[in-house]
Amino acid sequence: MATTISEQISAQLAEDIITGNIKPGEKLEEQAIAERFKVSRTPVRDAFKQLISTGLIESKPHRGVTVINLEIEQLSELFEALGEIEALCARLSAQRMSTVERKNLENLHRKSREVLKNDDIHGYSDLNEQIHFAIHEGSHNAALAGVARDLWRRLSPFRRSIFFRRANRMSVSSDEHNDLIEAILEADMKKAQSTMGSHVANSALNAISFLSESHTE
Repeated sequence: MATTISEQISAQLAEDIITGNIKPGEKLEEQAIAERFKVSRTPVRDAFKQLISTGLIESKPHRGVTVINLEIEQLSELFEALGEIEALCARLSAQRMSTVERKNLENLHRKSREVLKNDDIHGYSDLNEQIHFAIHEGSHNAALAGVARDLWRRLSPFRRSIFFRRANRMSVSSDEHNDLIEAILEADMKKAQSTMGSHVANSALNAISFLSESHTE
């Protein structure tokens, strides 16, 4: 999936913040970051807007842009909310997805299995997003899909490729997708809902464990 310069900057800064290379309370200077990435200030400003929307940084008058202190409890609550919403999306998708939508979901999963064989973490991360978004849309409930997208955006820094490098998470995630998509294709609403709930819970555990370890090092 193609990304803009601002998205690339946002992704790298998010990784720096999550891994602790940029510390809580540290001020982010537009000019310094523009020089680091060899770009003008415009894409840096756009990257800041993206990071503010995820809650990793904040901008205040007379203080500029600073990194917030990541609260594990708040992150856990966001993942819990996402798990409930996505589980409901999966349940409705099992009932409401059209034949074309089911085929698209199946194809996305097949592609993700192919990039898994090549150990393509970035490719898998992109396809992982496409699979989840397809399930949001497959619920055929615009309000529900909108909430799911908003929560996904808030948690997007914790779905970066760095998290798929932990504890064989990419392979485990793919296996979980296999069970989830199988349930949706079989129109098994109950299984689709419970499988998605477990899948998001495992993603949350992976992200929170990573943060807990990196913040104690």
